Amino acid sequence: MAQTLFVNGKFFLSGVQPGVNAGLHRPPTFADAMLIDGQDIAHVGSSSDPETVGARASPDTIVHDLGGKTVLPGFVDGHVHLMLLGQSLTKLDLGPCKSLADIQAAIRAVAVADPDSPRILCRGWMHSMTEGRKVTAADLDGLDPQDRPILIDTKDLHSAWLSTSAIKELGADLWEDVKGGTIERDAAGNVTGVVHEAANITYVWPYLARVASMVERMAAITAAVEAYHQVGYTGLIDMAMDQGAWDALQALRAQGPISLRIAAYWLVRPGTDDETLAQVERAVELAGEYNAATSLDCRIVGIKVICDGIIDACTAGLSEPYAHNGHVENPLWTREQLEPIVKRADEAGLQVALHAIGDETIKMVVDVLSAHIKPGGRPRVEHIELASEVDAIRLGRAGITASIQPVHADPAILCAWPKLLGQHRCGRAFPYREFADNGAPLALGSDSPTAPHAPLGNIYVGTTRRSYREPELETAVNPHFALGLCEAVAAASEGSAYSCFDEKRIGRLEKGLKADFVVVNMEWEKEKLMQARVAETWFDGARVWSTKKEE
Repeated sequence: MAQTLFVNGKFFLSGVQPGVNAGLHRPPTFADAMLIDGQDIAHVGSSSDPETVGARASPDTIVHDLGGKTVLPGFVDGHVHLMLLGQSLTKLDLGPCKSLADIQAAIRAVAVADPDSPRILCRGWMHSMTEGRKVTAADLDGLDPQDRPILIDTKDLHSAWLSTSAIKELGADLWEDVKGGTIERDAAGNVTGVVHEAANITYVWPYLARVASMVERMAAITAAVEAYHQVGYTGLIDMAMDQGAWDALQALRAQGPISLRIAAYWLVRPGTDDETLAQVERAVELAGEYNAATSLDCRIVGIKVICDGIIDACTAGLSEPYAHNGHVENPLWTREQLEPIVKRADEAGLQVALHAIGDETIKMVVDVLSAHIKPGGRPRVEHIELASEVDAIRLGRAGITASIQPVHADPAILCAWPKLLGQHRCGRAFPYREFADNGAPLALGSDSPTAPHAPLGNIYVGTTRRSYREPELETAVNPHFALGLCEAVAAASEGSAYSCFDEKRIGRLEKGLKADFVVVNMEWEKEKLMQARVAETWFDGARVWSTKKEE
């Protein structure tokens, strides 16, 4: 295969190491030429280097003049739900809605515009949109002349809101309460239409997977892959893999290669001790078949446990009561329930990822990971939105990866936090600077489809602490916790690769690594990231997306 030489570009050289302000003020370092040979990077350096000069002189070398564009390592989304992202692309987006009336109007409109779908699926509801009051199925009934089932995902996917016809189709009146979940009921015990946390995972998620055919699931993954190429991703970490999504992924791979490197964490749902350990054993079994030795670009690397909920639904585990109602919310799992799962996964060589948002839950999961993960196991905590200063320090000391999603720190979606937490706790929101300064490896992800998946927008929020959704907002959320631009770009590429033991292969522009990279029209200033645009995405030395349609 002919070599390809890229010249007249700005090739970002990462390599930010954790430590006090290591990446906050670091100036960028760029090369101006890169040579790829087949699927690998053969050289990164100066246009005057012998390797560059020799390649340019060869008649077999294909030369690309980048016209001064910036080249970054292919982005690796550190936390995503791949099939759910693809499915969400066809759901009604309620994100722009500001009130219950807005939501109802949007559903009425789509019911008329799309009379043929068997059900109306929506996404993006936030509790603050409905003025904080408890909504019910009655608020959705009558919006569709055909009375089709209406199902609405919250933005974070932790809750679902059902119409009466959806309650009937799902058989929700027969649902039993589950540990770590809530099914809202009236005084007579009847399901009123909203389910949270483990109840949503146990009942609604499997239903949505069940009504989607294999063809539809495969199409959803295909759509998600294309959407990821358009914004510069060449890899991802799926953070709640289950059997339905895994089967669709393997069926799609059987038709041909997928141009994304996929590492997956198997979701362990709440249940009895025997049930949860059986789920770990299923992950062990799959990892034995799909691992770095047998299936490097589509493998099971660990387990994921959702240990609490979210601030907006008042289901995150906090050390103090919620400010508006005095309610104390505990983690969804106790330490005693969590420890056997973590120990078994670690013994089997699986990585462990624990979702923890509230400070009480974060403290518990750091305790458990510190006690039961062998050195070098690279455990991780997902989200860590309200960590205490003590636990921010402990993350680094224990070698725990801080898996962060700056798009969740967007001030446009945090309007309810001061009321729910009080201003004193809002001052601890998203303390990324402390994680980095105390040595925690950073893996930057999107949590898509709960948030916009474009990595440049994600980096914008992480470095400016301002809004990507509503750029006109002047609010900045705890700007003293911001990341540096070099640091954030590295966290979105090599940091995510490191988090799943793939940093020796991807995540940097370096000789011997895979030729996964993205060409961007941009100025190297965090404030100007909103104007940056992806021009090309390359995977394994081949261009998989370009703004030039003919290419």
